[in-house]
Amino acid sequence: MNSIATLFSPLALPGHKRVLRPSSARLATAAWRGAWYGWMARSYRGYLASLASRHATLDADSRAMAELAFARAKRRNPALAQHLAGAACFEQAPETSKAEYILSHAMAERCLDGQLPGPGSVIDESSGSTGRPFHWVRGPQERLESQRFVAHYCRFMFGGQGLVTLNAFSQGAWATGLSMGLAANRLGMVKNTGPEVDKLLEALRLLGPSQRYLIAGYPPFLKRFLDEAKAQGFALGRYHLQGMVGGEGMSEGLRSYLLSGGFRAVFSGYGASDLEIGVAGETRQSVALRQLAQSHPSLRQRLFGDDPRLPMVFQYNPTAHFLEANASGELLCTILRPSLIQPRIRYNVGDKGGVASFAQVQAELAAEGFALGRLAPEAPVLKLPFVWVHGRSDHTVSVMGANLYPEDVEQALYGAPELAQLAQSFCLGLAEVQGDPRPLVALELADPAQPGLAARAAQALLKGICHANPDYQQAFKEDPAAMLPVVQLWGRGQGPFAQDAGRIKQVRVLRTK
Repeated sequence: MNSIATLFSPLALPGHKRVLRPSSARLATAAWRGAWYGWMARSYRGYLASLASRHATLDADSRAMAELAFARAKRRNPALAQHLAGAACFEQAPETSKAEYILSHAMAERCLDGQLPGPGSVIDESSGSTGRPFHWVRGPQERLESQRFVAHYCRFMFGGQGLVTLNAFSQGAWATGLSMGLAANRLGMVKNTGPEVDKLLEALRLLGPSQRYLIAGYPPFLKRFLDEAKAQGFALGRYHLQGMVGGEGMSEGLRSYLLSGGFRAVFSGYGASDLEIGVAGETRQSVALRQLAQSHPSLRQRLFGDDPRLPMVFQYNPTAHFLEANASGELLCTILRPSLIQPRIRYNVGDKGGVASFAQVQAELAAEGFALGRLAPEAPVLKLPFVWVHGRSDHTVSVMGANLYPEDVEQALYGAPELAQLAQSFCLGLAEVQGDPRPLVALELADPAQPGLAARAAQALLKGICHANPDYQQAFKEDPAAMLPVVQLWGRGQGPFAQDAGRIKQVRVLRTK
């Protein structure tokens, strides 16, 4: 049975056997539509729904706009002109990435005309979750456009009238925190608290329960906020709370935990410091699609392929970003707007995933007996393309031929009520027991000295991981002793969690040196 992941591989893309050069009429039409959609984004609050109504022409226009971005980058960007020298058109363009492009060219070479820009520009810093932070130059116009897109998304998903945003993303040189605060300011009042629970609770006390709040932050922080508020006896039930998360994946188990703990809605955005915030966002129908796939294995395989991880599922604006997947199932992103100081052409951030049009997902659902338009009947149907993200391609631990992912552990963690209540964070790696490798799961707890907890956690995690990961389940049947996790319990900031100090993202995979 063909999956959408297969159907949308490079081999299945139209024009794979021949180079397609869009006609001047198509390019001119795409440029005109790009300007028109930009005007819509600036002036019309319902632009997402309006854009979706034009889905029939979006794919062709997006490809033509990618061709324009390619030609513009070759003409004005010295580093890309060199990198793309052997490509006559967009479809022939090689991928760009940190290793193959960023590290090979100085910062100025990656800017338009080979020069660092002037007033109004900033340098953002990535989180350093890969071991080294990288720096990105952004001009005033591209930052303004990105903020507008994020503001429109938040207005669409959370409502814009009287929304108070408490921005708990890390502040400073990092891309997400400052950008999120500026974007949310278009919706209403903003208080930038950073990831500090006490400041967040102080803001809630100060403004009172009569406001509508959007709390923005990394998924693990929202859990810590709920747990500490509960420990302090704070009456969260009196407050209208919604959550906007990003920066890393969120399991359905964590979403359920947040919703049961006081949030009325929690949705995630997709982006990367290498690209920008607001590349894609969860919608009610994309979340419903993910939850349906979680409970129907055949649909999950049909939609998302053989990767055992349940992916995050988003929808995106194809006139702002051209997304595709390479032969290895890694996502490539081309940012289509001409305002970028450092253009991104087929940039590979290292995320495993795939893309599909609305019509393609609709057809695959129909083949399984489901109607896409009925998954979230309370929400408008957005006929925008879908992108799904399994996670980073290098975030795996292999035991007995089975790959174990952080997403598997997170799903298992929140499927076990005792662990969900106690765990502050987790990471995974390999342990050696009598010369044999075993999966290692380290848990960060407020109180690690709890008799019998490590043994109970090992059994609960084993059950949850086997449920989430069929390959792991098969390996367990073949060698149960080798697949039982070794569980370590640590206090806050101790052991492997000491390396999270000063980071804006938690390390999920321990690497032996």
